[in-house]
Amino acid sequence: MASADLLRREEEFYSSLFDSAKGDGVGLRSQLIERKIEALEDMATKVSNRRSRRWLNDRLLIELVPRLHVEEIKGLFAPPPWGEELPLSAFCRTSVGEWDAFRSIDMDAEARLMQRMKSSSEKQRTHMDEDELVALNSWRRIDRQTREAIKRNFLPDLLEIYEERVRTFIEDTNDKDVLVLNIQDPFQRLLLHGVCEVNMFLKSNIIQQFPLEEFGFSD
Repeated sequence: MASADLLRREEEFYSSLFDSAKGDGVGLRSQLIERKIEALEDMATKVSNRRSRRWLNDRLLIELVPRLHVEEIKGLFAPPPWGEELPLSAFCRTSVGEWDAFRSIDMDAEARLMQRMKSSSEKQRTHMDEDELVALNSWRRIDRQTREAIKRNFLPDLLEIYEERVRTFIEDTNDKDVLVLNIQDPFQRLLLHGVCEVNMFLKSNIIQQFPLEEFGFSD
């Protein structure tokens, strides 16, 4: 416990040195500060109680700074929500009622909404529409060598032309008709073979005069 002398002198330490009279000189105030700090340090070494020592240390720190004004205290807690309120922006003033409902949403309702949005996004990632599934299955029907060649030399405009002609032939003709295309480039003939396989058409009815062996692949 603190000594009786310490308890008697406790009250005089509650007043800060910066509350001294306005007529006091700077030199006198600095001397008072030095003497009071020395007294506090001396007392802090003599007491054994942890609470009393902590109080003395707090008083020592308080004496090192002057009292703060109201504006300075407000500055310690700025920006909002602790400091002064800022004027609302034009964005916040637009549709105030709708935004208030959004800001004051219940935590449970927010959790349920986030869970539904997460489930919906997962379904969209795993969902595959019918056209995409058909295209994927058609791509898998093409042999591996043809797929690799198409990836290395991708000609989207040429593929679109071939596919349009083949589909038109399939839709407008019967099984006995034969489509003959005069294609001299080996890789373009390979692309045409791939288009035929995608459209589930018999290659022998279309390019029977140009087998795949001519450009290094087996049919």
